[in-house]
Amino acid sequence: MFAHKSKHRALLLNNKPTRGVTLIELLVVLVILSILAAAAMPYAEITIKRNKEVELHAALRRIRTAIDDFHEDWKAGKIIKDDDVASNDGYPVNLEIMIEGVDTTGIEGGKRYYLRRIPADPFSDSSLELSEQWNLRSYQDEPGTTSWGGEDVYDIASKSERTAIDGTKYKDW
Repeated sequence: MFAHKSKHRALLLNNKPTRGVTLIELLVVLVILSILAAAAMPYAEITIKRNKEVELHAALRRIRTAIDDFHEDWKAGKIIKDDDVASNDGYPVNLEIMIEGVDTTGIEGGKRYYLRRIPADPFSDSSLELSEQWNLRSYQDEPGTTSWGGEDVYDIASKSERTAIDGTKYKDW
């Protein structure tokens, strides 16, 4: 009997701490992680929106620069003044002309291309054709109009009704 008690006492004295985590510790960690995730979520959303805004600015600048280059070439007589390509005011009749290219008047001839492709509007419905994602404005249209007269492409804007981070509407950019 004495040997049994000393064996039991030895087991109690040599207790090693058990490994693992308790349920309370696990819950505390989960609460901390959920607080961190909730704090990071708005930041991630703003970052995604900011990146799309940068894409929109770049797309608008690319298209508007191409339209301006086309008009300057038309005024300088570098491209053939053809009603199928340019309006009487010297702007392209549609966006596709900017990709298809226009015949040049130089000695070597050839075509001048103003865009490789029509950039996508990052805030537009992606199921639409690229040329349908944009609001077009003719030289003859009133400023701020949302309907395109169809004579030429003088300006371009997003169709999105969403509000930007700075409080403006994307369609007004």
